[in-house]
Amino acid sequence: MASTSISSLPLFARLWSALFVILFPVLGLLGVFMRLFQSEMLPDIEPSWFYAAMTLHGLGLVGLVYATSFALLITRLSQYVAFRPSMLYVSTGLTGIGVILLVVLFLVRFGPGWYFLYPLPFKSAGVWPEWAPHVFLVALTVLGVAWLLWKLETLRAMAKSFKFSTMLGWHVLAGKAEPSVPPAVLVATICCIAGIIALSAAVVMLVFFYYTLLTGNAADALLVKNLTFFFGHVLINLAMYQGIGVLYDVFPTYTRHQWPMTKPMAIAWNLVLLLVLFAYFHHLYMDFAQPVAVQIIGQAASYGTAIPAAVVTILGTLAHVYRRRVEWNWSSLLLFFGTMGWAVGGTAAVIDSTVAANFRFHNTLWVPAHFHTYLLAGIVLIILGGIAHFVSRAREYTLRPARLPISLLLIGAYGFVTMFYIGGLTSVPRRYAIYPIEVAHGSTLAQVALVFVALIMVGVAVYLWDVGRLLFLPSKRSS
Repeated sequence: MASTSISSLPLFARLWSALFVILFPVLGLLGVFMRLFQSEMLPDIEPSWFYAAMTLHGLGLVGLVYATSFALLITRLSQYVAFRPSMLYVSTGLTGIGVILLVVLFLVRFGPGWYFLYPLPFKSAGVWPEWAPHVFLVALTVLGVAWLLWKLETLRAMAKSFKFSTMLGWHVLAGKAEPSVPPAVLVATICCIAGIIALSAAVVMLVFFYYTLLTGNAADALLVKNLTFFFGHVLINLAMYQGIGVLYDVFPTYTRHQWPMTKPMAIAWNLVLLLVLFAYFHHLYMDFAQPVAVQIIGQAASYGTAIPAAVVTILGTLAHVYRRRVEWNWSSLLLFFGTMGWAVGGTAAVIDSTVAANFRFHNTLWVPAHFHTYLLAGIVLIILGGIAHFVSRAREYTLRPARLPISLLLIGAYGFVTMFYIGGLTSVPRRYAIYPIEVAHGSTLAQVALVFVALIMVGVAVYLWDVGRLLFLPSKRSS
């Protein structure tokens, strides 16, 4: 097996960890700004700034968690396979260019939303300049190229050490114990294949955008919407799956119990590869022009993707801590509760993907409720736990249990998303900067949410002081 020490990539892991602990609070403050606006505490600010913040907050955080979770997974994989660091840094540089372009767009109040459904970027209503859509498409193109390079390099590196069939665990399905393949390799393979397919769909989507931009002719809006949600839904799921790959590789360090690839795990993740490509249809239930068959497929696939993940990962995590002497600290606690947050958010997502429920919850605050749950209380905690593990090993630093600040993070996160859930149950619409009188209680919910935001900010501040600052000090050794 080709191998390279993880010490060959300490700067890469450190770079992305540092970017996350810097950018996550900044992008999070844009979310705070939005809730302040909805709570009617910022009456003198133009609503266009709300939509510009929503665009950068959404795109920025989705891109940040996707890229950071992948960078941490690559760092773990470098124990087993040999990467070409130059390719990783080229992708990192391109990602940086894309982010800078998105910040420029925010400054000119570009605000079609993080979902940028066609043809919204071209409909400025006089708010943003005519050149903004050009820059936006360039930003998306640069980011797409960057992440496609990452996926291809990861597949190349793994393929030099493992056969493709063993990367997917097919030998385990056939009852063979050898060769031994780390679960992180299986998850990375699934993420790379699905990611390349999703990014290929994004290329087609961008072609339609460029077609309209250059010719002035309209494209088929429903087709572009399908491509947009296919690409976006798969990518945000992969951000979570990449974090799970880190969990598989890091959590056993603290439970002192191996997490090998098993037949149920191989079955589950191969099913995920198939089903995650079709689950996005649940975003288009209200598009009645869609064939009924794809709506049925969307609901079935949405249910199906939840079952393997729940059985293998969530129950597996619980089995790892049941009656075991676990070393509880910043890393292990955040990994554990992040996985449980994924379960809670995933359950809410499955509810929303049910046609009967979606009929009531579509475009209400239930939608940001479920994705903030599996992002804020899920993948973000897993990333913070992965960073804590890396820092502790690199600095020979003993992580403390930190139960109080983690409790504040959890109370704050769940209190914050609960206001979204209540809003969804009471028909408060999402994407509204100013709530109409019929749903004026949405402003009250936003005010209560800000109280919980304060708890999150305290927990994050303690983490940054206890763990984050170590990223900017000289390393003693690498993990």
